[in-house]
Amino acid sequence: MTLLILGGTGEARQIAEHLQGYDAVISLAGATRAPAAQSLPTRIGGFGGADGFRTYLQEAGITAVLDATHPFADRITKRTASICQSLGLPYVQFLRPPWTPEAGDNWIEIASETDAAAHIPEGSVVFLGTGRQTLDRFANLTGREVICRQIDPPDKPFPFAGGRFLVGRPPFSVADEVALFNALGVQYLVVKNAGGAASGTKLTAARQLGIPVLMIARPPQGDWPVVASVEAALAWVNAL
Repeated sequence: MTLLILGGTGEARQIAEHLQGYDAVISLAGATRAPAAQSLPTRIGGFGGADGFRTYLQEAGITAVLDATHPFADRITKRTASICQSLGLPYVQFLRPPWTPEAGDNWIEIASETDAAAHIPEGSVVFLGTGRQTLDRFANLTGREVICRQIDPPDKPFPFAGGRFLVGRPPFSVADEVALFNALGVQYLVVKNAGGAASGTKLTAARQLGIPVLMIARPPQGDWPVVASVEAALAWVNAL
């Protein structure tokens, strides 16, 4: 067996740690300039589309694929599942459970980034915990102060007026997030429903401060095998 792990999440790194000594490689998209060190041989960068990915799988002798990318990397996941099926390769997606509201939460579920403006009054201070990849979709938030946190220093200007970047590398504790939201005067928090404890601290902070949260719903799930824990992912590998 030669296993390919599509990484980029904390759980992918945990899975890789448990698979030291296996014939496996982890692939990172290169979204951050200095990604955390991995416990397996690592490749960084895209594959060059569907044809490039198919060629890589065949030339690298990959015999199984564990997709542990971000829950919102739906295009990558759909493509990977489809190609693996066509090649007859075992495939599974690691998909952590979504967040669910708790007592004291004030959540508004929205279908996409463009829906946020309908729920946020002009003049509000908005904190985006959604990353920079889909930042341009918030361009209709005119008249608000928009703050987008990202890991790397920006290499280009903010894509629309009234916004600015905030550089920060996770993890962030609840106390960190409370102090930050207070210092910035945050009135609305916008996040993708990625799930996970590490990135959930901002939701706890919002609950403590009474900040409304606009929660972007996950993309529709396809018809392919899914596991929801690191332990289940490792069991899948060991059953190959």
